[in-house]
Amino acid sequence: MLPLSTVEDDSFRAIIAKIPKKAGACTPCSKTFAKYLDAEYAKMNTEVKKSFEELDFLSTTADIWTAHNRSYLGVTAHWLDPHSLERKKAALACRRFKGRHTYDSIAIELDNIHSSFSISNKITATVTDNGSNFVKAFKVYQPVQGDDSGEEDDDDDVTFVDLHDALQDMNVEEDVEEDVVTLPPHHRCASHTANLISCSDVDKWLLSRPGIKAVYRSATSKCTALWNKASRSTVAAEIVDEVLERKLLVPCTTRWNSFHDAVARVCEFPITELNTISYNFGLKAITDREYQFLREYCTVMKPLTIALDILQGEDNCFYGTLLPTLETLMSKTLDLKTGLQILGDLPEAVVKAIQTRFAEVLESETAVLAAVTLPRFKLRWLRTQERKDNAKASLLAECRKSAQDEDQLTGTNAPTRSLCTDSAIEDDFFSFEDEEDTSASVESQVADYLKSGAQGMDTLNGFPLIKKISLKYNAATPSSAPAERLFSLGKLVFTPKRNRLTDKRFEMLLLLRYNQWFEG
Repeated sequence: MLPLSTVEDDSFRAIIAKIPKKAGACTPCSKTFAKYLDAEYAKMNTEVKKSFEELDFLSTTADIWTAHNRSYLGVTAHWLDPHSLERKKAALACRRFKGRHTYDSIAIELDNIHSSFSISNKITATVTDNGSNFVKAFKVYQPVQGDDSGEEDDDDDVTFVDLHDALQDMNVEEDVEEDVVTLPPHHRCASHTANLISCSDVDKWLLSRPGIKAVYRSATSKCTALWNKASRSTVAAEIVDEVLERKLLVPCTTRWNSFHDAVARVCEFPITELNTISYNFGLKAITDREYQFLREYCTVMKPLTIALDILQGEDNCFYGTLLPTLETLMSKTLDLKTGLQILGDLPEAVVKAIQTRFAEVLESETAVLAAVTLPRFKLRWLRTQERKDNAKASLLAECRKSAQDEDQLTGTNAPTRSLCTDSAIEDDFFSFEDEEDTSASVESQVADYLKSGAQGMDTLNGFPLIKKISLKYNAATPSSAPAERLFSLGKLVFTPKRNRLTDKRFEMLLLLRYNQWFEG
């Protein structure tokens, strides 16, 4: 992207002049173009808010990015279109974040962003990474829940309160206290958590095994030496291309799975060719045991890398994808135990790490409901009949609750009777729901849904109760990758030539580009 002043360059104007245009039209100056951008931004913002007004449920992702000694808080919104059931998204903010990244500062800024779009009560979850500041913010600023301990108040004495004094106290509190900050439920980024397993937990396990520690260090150090040589020297790169006829991949600390992909590329070549390159570079040759270790490492870690790629999805990835992915990941990883000579115990270590880091998710009823209400999965991902029965019971309970809420809403909005006789009032007072009919209808809908063989999202249109539950629990994405993609787009806008942009102008350009699919 070019600076706004480009429209005043002679070369730019010469090019534009050759383009056919209406009579009297002229190329705008930078000020006129800036006004045009302001108008387009206002129109885009209006369209985004209009879209949110029609929604009952949506989710957000958030992350903090630092560039050119400036920090920015990026927030994106995600939801399922109630009509098409397609995944939709929008960037809400990429605001300058000054000062320390403390949990309270993050909470205040997030709450302000959510409130500015009037979506605070519609957000089902906000997804962030595992940073301690984000985790604490959502832990501290959760809405205060009512006391549901069930304990009765034994004090039956009547207490009289001076209304004048009470009102005065309320006025004092309003003057002293700021607006209450509340944040929606928090989901930790599943991709970031899986990456911690790949990079941290597996690394600790390999270094803790005396028989594996030495070969792990020697094999990875020799691979690192190859990567460094091939990436830092044109002569070395030519040798690699001549011998292997393919390039070596170099790990990148900012890209998940990059270490596995780099090792997997090394294992694609015969050990003889690898050692030919090592000899030409003056490096130590890779031994047979080290080569075997690298191959087994790639074998064990392959399912985890696939799962990580799935969870980073955006357009066709929902929160309900998380549990089936984890269950399949653990099953496929354990199946790899046979045939391993060096890393035979690593699959169990990986599964244990998954169970530890995803313990809360694996026990989450919300995650189960999200998965079951995705036609692609339903109950198929559950491997025992007991778990299938429990998931079905949870779905039935949620559908009954949803049906009752709809009945109450319908009853509340029903027109009042014209004749308010004593008999009519009593009949209305003693009105009871036909629980048998409601229950039968719910059970029939759930049974028909689970029996249906269709796996497309449009299947939900035939099951309104289940559709509503899916819209609620699958609004969230499994990871905060969308917020990180917002920042990758920001790099295109915030180039060295444009790092003097004001914070507001930078945010405006970024959001206009991200939300370009919103049309008036």
